[in-house]
Amino acid sequence: MAIWGLASLALDRYLGRMNDIAPIPMPGDPAKPERTRKPDWIRVKAPTSPAYHETRKLMRDKGLNTVCEEAACPNIGECWTKKHATVMILGDVCTRACAFCNVKTGMPRKVDVNEPQNLADACAEMGLEHIVITSVDRDDLPDGGASQFVKVIEALRRTTPNTTIEILTPDFRNKHERAVEMIVTARPDVYNHNLETVPRLYPTIRPGARYYASLRLLESVKRLDPSIFTKSGIMLGLGEERLEVHQVMDDMRSADIDFLTMGQYLQPTPKHAKVIEFVTPAAFNAYAAIARAKGFLQVASSPLTRSSYHAGADFAEMRAAREAKLAKAAR
Repeated sequence: MAIWGLASLALDRYLGRMNDIAPIPMPGDPAKPERTRKPDWIRVKAPTSPAYHETRKLMRDKGLNTVCEEAACPNIGECWTKKHATVMILGDVCTRACAFCNVKTGMPRKVDVNEPQNLADACAEMGLEHIVITSVDRDDLPDGGASQFVKVIEALRRTTPNTTIEILTPDFRNKHERAVEMIVTARPDVYNHNLETVPRLYPTIRPGARYYASLRLLESVKRLDPSIFTKSGIMLGLGEERLEVHQVMDDMRSADIDFLTMGQYLQPTPKHAKVIEFVTPAAFNAYAAIARAKGFLQVASSPLTRSSYHAGADFAEMRAAREAKLAKAAR
């Protein structure tokens, strides 16, 4: 870790010249007054296409929830028009109350035994080549909901065997070792778990979770099955500092995470954490260049990037990058 830390510091200094080209504005910089309105680069049009409404109707007919709606994702119009959706299993009520998240908090309902097959049927009807499945936190369940992820993966393998499967799980607080073992045995193609922000901001932004516990979860996926791609993401604009973001990148690489996503945090309601800064597209590009230099197989970094945005195309690129890396090593 000490050697890696020195190498990382040297790399950060070497790449620091990029800031002269695309400076990364820092919170509290007097030259960058606080914004009260969304800048042009974060604005999106309201969804109106027929395909969007078809996707919405299908989700309703199958009784499925989507994080696209529950988290008020700005990309919902684009994704649903293309018949891409991130299905949220285990209900629409979360047992946590994170300061950034718009999903309802409370006591969840009983687990729906028909959900796995309904999800698989919807996947088949939409003709999805790649599907993303996430969930609310279910601290009320003995396994945190891990067995439902397993059942969903098994239903998808039976119904749409050619569909690649990406899961985005909670941290399974105090249960993650057994939960991860169960899910890894079911062999999703991508295991995603978001760190969300830098360690310093956890007490206010993600108080129900622990930064290093999330890192250990992702590390354990690779230990159990190195062939499964791992993925994690963070939000920018919450008051994090540049070197803190670089340190998160280093921590992710130490856990052998393959894919990093970075996107702009947007305040869903006045009750949620405030946006401290709207990070510019140029700054996102600079972060992406640093992340690639640190060794990630795939990086998605832009104001509108979300965990599952363009997930299918990104997965194909990441798989090709690994194959190229292995072929080069075999020469």
